[in-house]
Amino acid sequence: MNQSDLNKNSYMLRGSLARKGYMRWFHSFTGVEAQTGETRTFFVEFFIINPGLGGEQLILGQHPYFKKRGMRPSYVMIKAGAYPDENGEGGRQLHAFYPIASLKVTGSPMVIQLEDCFYSENRISGFVEVTPSEARHRSFMSDAGWMEWDVEVHKAVACNTGLLSGSFFRLINGLENFWHGEGIRSFFRGTVTLDDITYQVSPDTSCGYADKHWGRSFVRPLFQFASGRLTSSRTERELKHSVLAVNGCCPRFLFFPLRRRLMIQLTYMGEDYEFGFVRPFLFSRQNWEVKETNRRFIWHITARNKTAVIKISCSCTREQMMRLRYETPEGRRLDSPLWAGGAGIGSIQLYHRSKEGKELIDTLKMENAVCRWRQ
Repeated sequence: MNQSDLNKNSYMLRGSLARKGYMRWFHSFTGVEAQTGETRTFFVEFFIINPGLGGEQLILGQHPYFKKRGMRPSYVMIKAGAYPDENGEGGRQLHAFYPIASLKVTGSPMVIQLEDCFYSENRISGFVEVTPSEARHRSFMSDAGWMEWDVEVHKAVACNTGLLSGSFFRLINGLENFWHGEGIRSFFRGTVTLDDITYQVSPDTSCGYADKHWGRSFVRPLFQFASGRLTSSRTERELKHSVLAVNGCCPRFLFFPLRRRLMIQLTYMGEDYEFGFVRPFLFSRQNWEVKETNRRFIWHITARNKTAVIKISCSCTREQMMRLRYETPEGRRLDSPLWAGGAGIGSIQLYHRSKEGKELIDTLKMENAVCRWRQ
């Protein structure tokens, strides 16, 4: 699973996906304001939808003109912003839209040039500004404000879904939704300015993450979390070469729903523990449990392979999560909220498994986890 594959991270909206499909490259990283020491977690996303329908025309699916005529959306969107802070304040998502014709993209390794915004495997930069009058338009699905970023990216650990996102399944668009984690452990360096406040982004404190989703629709249920800030109870030190990534969904194969599945990867001090797809019906219900309370989202997972057992508990407060706004390739807003945040906390217990039983290897404290949840 820890295998880089830049082909899977490249542009793929061809064939039927060109007229009914989307693709989004997501980045999350933390910055520090130099004078106050305030820490914020930012996100930058490059989003493309139905490129075969637009061309020179910008088609916003929530705009009354296009909705009345039954026209599906077609555009490139830059989504940038910050998750709510520790007090549940300051969450922001800013959207800039461009017609498909303005997009310039190469093959693999991919490079995207879009007026003020740039994407490559080792650098992202750009600028987004939304005025208060623009933010009042329902079709923009945006808050008001501005954000500018210029950061270098080093993607150190990948989570590769293997055959399920391989060339055959991609050729026939066999799954409703695909995922590839090219940089589940990434290091960012540079600056971010959000509404006149500049934050410094350093590799050691960036808590960086990067992945990609693409397909015909947004799947549900969906939950993900990933953290590269893990502290060992055995050494009482933060681990520099470790990361946990969990991706769970209920995919469809050629429009037929499959059973819920989980992919779990723990890279612990440079050693990879892969748990592949865990099917809850093989174990008790408690092996995969999601709870929503009035204050928190809570995940409990137990998984095993031939040589290891992992127990994961992660949670994030509702105040530190925000609803991300998207429209589907059909032109509808999401019928259930997609929650996201960058302040997940929890613990990981890793055991060695043998015929004699299991032996605890380490207990890890998890912080600054990127969390996504859609019921």
